[in-house]
Amino acid sequence: MPRMLDVSEDVRAEIGDEEADRLLAGENSPGSYDCTSCRTPGDSEQERTSTVLFVGEETAVLAFAHATCIPSQVVQVAEDQLQGAVRSITGGEQPPPPEAPVAAPGQAVLGVTSGLVLLEEDLHPALVVEPTAPIVRPGSDSTTDEFLSLLVEQGFQPVHALGSVPRQNPGWSVLLAMGQLHAVLQPGTGGGSPTAWWQAHQPLQVTEGWRTAANKSQRVLVFAAPVGSIGQQPREDLLRDALEKAAANGNLVAAMMPLAGT
Repeated sequence: MPRMLDVSEDVRAEIGDEEADRLLAGENSPGSYDCTSCRTPGDSEQERTSTVLFVGEETAVLAFAHATCIPSQVVQVAEDQLQGAVRSITGGEQPPPPEAPVAAPGQAVLGVTSGLVLLEEDLHPALVVEPTAPIVRPGSDSTTDEFLSLLVEQGFQPVHALGSVPRQNPGWSVLLAMGQLHAVLQPGTGGGSPTAWWQAHQPLQVTEGWRTAANKSQRVLVFAAPVGSIGQQPREDLLRDALEKAAANGNLVAAMMPLAGT
C-alpha cells in the first residue's frame, strides 16, 4: 500500500529518484515507526510522515517522523555522532550521556547545559552555551575574547534582562534526535544543507519535561555567555540566577531556534 510519505527535494537528491519512488510506493518504508522526534508511534499508512536523512562522512541513515513534528529534510552530522544515532534508530543499546564540556568545530570547546527558563509567564526549553576558554576571532593574533561579538554577527541578540523571548535566528536550528540532543545547526554556505555549529560527542540526555516542552513549542531558546559567566549550575533556579547576572553584566546573547531534523 502506498505510504503517506513526504520526501523533500533535498532527500530525493541524496537517495536518488529510484529509491525515493520505492519509498513512496511502500516498498522500503515501514508502516509503523517510532517518530525520531517525539519518540511516539507513527503509522505511514494513516498519517503524513516525513523522511529525514542523516548524512555523515561515510554513512547515511534514513529515519521517519510525524510530519507535524518536523519536515522532510537532510541533516549533516559528524560520522561518530551518526554512529550513535544508528544504534538508537536501529534499536541498539542507547549510548551513555556525554561528558561535559563537548567539542565544537575549530579550537572552541563549549559546555552546553539544558534547562527550562520562565519567560513571559511560560516555561521555555533552553540551552546555555559557555566556552571553557576565551574565543578569539579566527585568524586573529589578538587574545581578546570575542565570543559574543562573533555570535551577534551571526544573528544572536544581546540580552540585558530576562524579560522577553528572544527573536528567531533565521537558518539556525536545534537537532533533537530520538529524544536526545545532538547538535545546534547553522546555515550552510551558499544555501547548502545546515552544518553543525555545536554537536555532542554522544547524544545528550535531556529531561522528560524539557523534551515535552520542546516538542510542544517546536522551538528552543539558545543562550550563550563568555567563559566564567554561568558555570555548571545543578538546579534550574540557580541557572536562571546565573543567566540574570550575566545579562545584567552585558555578558549574554540569545536566539530562538526551531527544532530541526528531529
